[in-house]
Amino acid sequence: MKQQVLTLDAKKSGDIELNDAVFGVDVRADILHRVVNWQLAKRRAGTHAVKFRSDIARTGKKFGNQKGGGGARHGSRRSNIFVGGGRAFGPIPRDHGHDLPKKIRTMGLKSALSSKVAEEKLIIVDNAELAEGKTKALKEKLSKLGVTSALIIDGADVNANFLQAASNIPLIDVLPSQGANVYDILRREVLVLTKAAVEKLEERLS
Repeated sequence: MKQQVLTLDAKKSGDIELNDAVFGVDVRADILHRVVNWQLAKRRAGTHAVKFRSDIARTGKKFGNQKGGGGARHGSRRSNIFVGGGRAFGPIPRDHGHDLPKKIRTMGLKSALSSKVAEEKLIIVDNAELAEGKTKALKEKLSKLGVTSALIIDGADVNANFLQAASNIPLIDVLPSQGANVYDILRREVLVLTKAAVEKLEERLS
């Protein structure tokens, strides 16, 4: 399929042919859901923890008499039924990550890219470079493109000035092509790719 290429000043700069096997596949919501869950599970620190009975610094000596106290018989203040006692079945530190087949991850990325094409939320620019890392200058260029919430993906490397200018703009993310992922594509309204990014993504996913 053909897609128009623009400059950062929103001027026409020719056309580019997109690979249908990467940008024109059927959008699978179930695959997108699996991949996003996999990504977010990997991000979890898993450092949540509570104190169990063995971690509580209280006496384990039997308190009170066996009989005649008018209540139940207890042998430790560390029991979970007392205030200040240990938790019975609390969370412990663990890894929340799980495996996902590479084929499914690839299908997810293709689906995410294709969804932006289907929604007409994909913009191709010739390059993403700035002479100076000025946020004001980049804001003006993005306003010409009509972009307020976007993920911008460049080629193998991101222009340092462009990255510096974009770092202060809310809802604008910048990644190299190798960092392209389903979650970041879906969480922004518009996907902006450079010609170099298109080439790298097609090479990676074909």
